[in-house]
Amino acid sequence: QVQLVESGGGSVQSGGSLRLSCAASGFNYSSYCMGWFRQGPGKEREGVVYIDGDGTTDYADSVKGRFTISQDKAKNTLYLQMDALKPEDTAMYYCGARSAGYAGYCSLASRARVDKYKYWGQGTQVTVSS
Repeated sequence: QVQLVESGGGSVQSGGSLRLSCAASGFNYSSYCMGWFRQGPGKEREGVVYIDGDGTTDYADSVKGRFTISQDKAKNTLYLQMDALKPEDTAMYYCGARSAGYAGYCSLASRARVDKYKYWGQGTQVTVSS
């Protein structure tokens, strides 16, 4: 049974920090490209940051310098360290997994495409107050 389970969300004041975790199970984590997305009330799901199998990362401009993605392949776990949080970061945060291509290649063209992600977690809420 495939599972992506996010945790670590909560309520913080502006300028605060949170660390999100996404525990993966039921699939070969190393054969997938991972990403963190978020969805605010009444908004579409948007990409926050992506990480490829070789560790290459790509951040949305809105979070560059404040958020850091990492992964522990031995634990099949993805992390998102969020610092200097702002009220506009308030959203439900999701981790997603999409299949890697030949030799573990993660397509640049499909990084931000929500429809290319095969597996999703249930989300964890992040609320930042001013």
